[in-house]
Amino acid sequence: MQSPIDISSCRVKNMRKMGHIKHYKPTNSTIRNRGHDISMHWHGDAGSILMNDTNYPLIQIHWHSPSEHTINGRRYALELHMVHQEQVNKKTVVNAVLYKFGKPDPFIF
Repeated sequence: MQSPIDISSCRVKNMRKMGHIKHYKPTNSTIRNRGHDISMHWHGDAGSILMNDTNYPLIQIHWHSPSEHTINGRRYALELHMVHQEQVNKKTVVNAVLYKFGKPDPFIF
């Protein structure tokens, strides 16, 4: 798929419970305003996700405002991309979180 993506709720399929896949850790980081987004980088271990028995370390995160992607044509105030990359074949997994105004996100606070 090409970015940006408009996700249609009528095409979304709920997946069975995947278990505990997130294994993130606190670490020192640097936040940068790159003009087109805000990014966070670190040199230590920030944790990983586990998908299909493969570990994908978290290598970088960045935010876009407004969101890059939409759901049913609706754009959100903010979008987080969490970039993970496994170390052998360099395959990448990007998790996206769309934000709307409301309660604080526990990932940030």
